[in-house]
Amino acid sequence: MNDFLVASSIVLSLVLAVWSLVTTMRNRPPNVSHLAGLAVLELVLLALAAAAVAAWIGGEQPAEAGTFAGYLITLVCLPPLAGVLARMEPTRWGSVIVTVVCLVIPVVVVRLQQTWQIPGG
Repeated sequence: MNDFLVASSIVLSLVLAVWSLVTTMRNRPPNVSHLAGLAVLELVLLALAAAAVAAWIGGEQPAEAGTFAGYLITLVCLPPLAGVLARMEPTRWGSVIVTVVCLVIPVVVVRLQQTWQIPGG
């Protein structure tokens, strides 16, 4: 797994979560900046997924292949899902959706990284 992409995705997700939390506390719906942030986050996650798949094809194996694939698919689906749901909910709850998803993404990235590790290695 690419450590730079892992760190970038976690930091970007947490920054977007804080921004969305501020928007929620101001009782505002998500705006274009949130959607742009989700788009940038999605690009970083797609790069992370491409690097992971390339390493997998190159011969490296995750410790738990099925779990790894499930986390990888879930990871790349979360930002678009958050964007759609946030646009469907044009109240402060749309900002809550973005906040929660952006707090879930680092957890999924860490779990993805853990399933890539070799047990006992």
